[in-house]
Amino acid sequence: MKLLGALEKPFYAAVDPLVARLIRSGVRPNTITTIGTGLVLLSALAFGLGHIRLGGLLLLVSGIADTLDGQVARGGAMVTKFGAFYDSTLDRVGDGATFIGIGAFLLTAPDVAYRVPAAIACMVAILSSLLVSYARARAEGLGIECKVGIAQRAERILLVGVSSLVVGAGPHALLLEAIVALLAAASVVTVVQRFVYVFRHADAPKEAARLREPGVPLDTLAKGR
Repeated sequence: MKLLGALEKPFYAAVDPLVARLIRSGVRPNTITTIGTGLVLLSALAFGLGHIRLGGLLLLVSGIADTLDGQVARGGAMVTKFGAFYDSTLDRVGDGATFIGIGAFLLTAPDVAYRVPAAIACMVAILSSLLVSYARARAEGLGIECKVGIAQRAERILLVGVSSLVVGAGPHALLLEAIVALLAAASVVTVVQRFVYVFRHADAPKEAARLREPGVPLDTLAKGR
């Protein structure tokens, strides 16, 4: 279950007219993906330089672009394998850049409480957010749909973006630190949820039957895990 799952349908309904306009204008999904990544990199730079509200605003706009590219691709019958690869790869760039920018701010800004623990939380957030995405991709590569988890990319963007835009970093950057810590913890939980989900849904009986076929090495299953 996603933390913000209830907002998905209203959001998609709201952006449908814009999606239709982009399709009519001939805008390519990969172009939207590129623009979105540029915005999230600018957001990371703004965070790193201490412009927290600007960073939050740019992050939210980049999140909208991240949604639009997939909608345009599907609605305009422009879905391609390279487009999916391109989008997924640049999403990971954005995830890492956001927390690097926030970490740079927390390490260099004056009057920051809990500086070192907050920087460590940023590192955990980077690693866990990448693992969330990798776990899904690896599972789907094995034929298992894996979208479970309480915190995915939309949750990260909204929580960081909205709080930063409305409040900024907060006194002594405590609000920003709390958001990063929350997202780091939620992402770790999501990784565990996906591990458990794949463990429960992996087709072990079919694999065991395949191992009994002539010519299949006994260590095949172990190597595939």
